[in-house]
Amino acid sequence: MSERIEGAARAGVHPVVAMVARRLAIGFVTLFMVSLIIFFGVELLPGDFAAAVLGKSGTPETVAALRGRLGLDLPAHIRYLHWLGGMLQGDLGTSLSGDIRIADVLGGRLFNTFFLAAYAAVIAVPLAVSLGIVAALYRNSVLDRAINISTLGAISFPEFFVAYVLVLVFAIQLGWFPSFSQVSLDTPLGERLYVCLLPAVTLTMVTTAHMMRMTRAAIINVLSTPYIEMARLKGIAPWRVIVQHALPNALAPIINVIAVNIAYLIVGVVLVEVVFVYPGLGQLLVDSVSKRDLPVVQVASMIFAATYILLNLLADVLSIVSNPRLLHPR
Repeated sequence: MSERIEGAARAGVHPVVAMVARRLAIGFVTLFMVSLIIFFGVELLPGDFAAAVLGKSGTPETVAALRGRLGLDLPAHIRYLHWLGGMLQGDLGTSLSGDIRIADVLGGRLFNTFFLAAYAAVIAVPLAVSLGIVAALYRNSVLDRAINISTLGAISFPEFFVAYVLVLVFAIQLGWFPSFSQVSLDTPLGERLYVCLLPAVTLTMVTTAHMMRMTRAAIINVLSTPYIEMARLKGIAPWRVIVQHALPNALAPIINVIAVNIAYLIVGVVLVEVVFVYPGLGQLLVDSVSKRDLPVVQVASMIFAATYILLNLLADVLSIVSNPRLLHPR
């Protein structure tokens, strides 16, 4: 890697630009492989859309006619090439169940999913980093153990279990929040924040532990370095040693784990959206699978995959920007 970076520098290309270009190329190849897996994996789903739509009244002739009208009678590899070509041109295709453009279906759903992920990230990231700093500052103390036990306990339960517990306590017993998070594009921001609080808290509880533990481990690792010892010998307050001296040099692994968890907030919301009947991309994916609406399933899966790949690329870039020494590994 260092030889390629040095070659890029000699060619007049900034090392970060060369790294981003290389990672983008790897991301496109990965996305192409993922598209193959998604398309042909969806093809293996049991059932037939035409037969499901026509139901018991469908005869072999009417089923065959509907399959021909929808293009389902073409070989799988031909349909894949048509689908991939359309995606590259910005044409997401047409939903089979509603005979409408998938782009029109995805608009509001995609916004809702990204809003929920951003809402949870705004809560989870500062909370996790703060808890990690406190745990590192008071490591091996009762407070450190309490933080570790509580965060590990929260992540030990699956998302749907945490969601149902929150619904039982705060929606049914206390009546503070609605059990269903029904929103639309016209929903005011204040009402949207209120309605989406329970699903956002659910996602926060299942992602905070990873970020907290990485923050704690990265800071403790930096605290053993000589310049931190010198800062302590100068009499600098412990919290200033961590916040001003240790944290900036521990940002690279923290940024990585934050980016991975934000990616999870986006691509891992399916169960949470289903529990809270939240009109996001995950709920649309589940509904489309049950209806055998294959084009919508494929597009939604591709969006999730592309989001995960791009956020991992962003994590690499931000890690190197925060610590340029990563460009020259030994």
